[in-house]
Amino acid sequence: MSTSAGPLTSSMLHAYSAHICRSEKRARDRLTDLFNEDQTPHGGPYLSRPLQQFQTIDAGYKELVYDLAPAGEQALNDEGLWQERAGGASGPWKHRHMVSTITAAIELATHARDDVAYIPQHAILDQAETTLRYPVPVRNPKTNKTETRYLIPDALFGIEYRQGSERSYRFFVVEADRGTEPTRASRFNRKSHLRTFLQYREYVGRRLYKEHLKLTAGLIVPNVVAHETTITAMLDLMRAIYPRGCSYQWFQTSKRLDCAYKSAVTDIGIASTPYLRVGHVSSSILAAGP
Repeated sequence: MSTSAGPLTSSMLHAYSAHICRSEKRARDRLTDLFNEDQTPHGGPYLSRPLQQFQTIDAGYKELVYDLAPAGEQALNDEGLWQERAGGASGPWKHRHMVSTITAAIELATHARDDVAYIPQHAILDQAETTLRYPVPVRNPKTNKTETRYLIPDALFGIEYRQGSERSYRFFVVEADRGTEPTRASRFNRKSHLRTFLQYREYVGRRLYKEHLKLTAGLIVPNVVAHETTITAMLDLMRAIYPRGCSYQWFQTSKRLDCAYKSAVTDIGIASTPYLRVGHVSSSILAAGP
């Protein structure tokens, strides 16, 4: 079962159930049934097809995306499978779809290997008895005054690395960008790459996350960006903030994510492809190491 909250393509949903339903066609038919059947014990269809996916001229050539309908959430809750802290990214639908695709791709990649295991967001937050939202004091570079702004990552997960009987862990907070976020903003209360980087300098650099999330292992910030121009600007800004480099801010461009629902895409390389790091060698999520 998927632990990634948010809208996903039919191929990704089938990938989670391929061990019990090998036929992708039968899986798509079942998804259609769960979308169309409104005479359910919970008073409506269990799945929805978000309307935003049909707002392009080539919508008929794209793979369908499904999300949980209210009746589906209620059904999971009745079975004890609903996780309040599983969350789901906020903001526009395309952004939420991008985030859920990222976390689902990473989780599915771990399913194909024996040396790693995926730790979902709700398990981390449940153990810490907290939410993803955390107030971080950060200095406003324009006024030179310290202001408190909430840091709300798009998603949180962990990876358990297995080498024989040994276990090691790393945790990750995802920042996804479709090219809509400014590098700098005229007002500090608007989210920008600059403000986010400064917040993470406090949150990770000063280990505030250890108090917040009750973690002993390290925390990494994978920045997944849809456009090359955006990542170039982000890396230039990182070099200005961290002239000696930064090991925990990771960067990767994935153009396929910006149109992930156009075709059947389950392996988008997010987990295995190396991420760029300013002043450090590249590293990947599924590779245990510094």
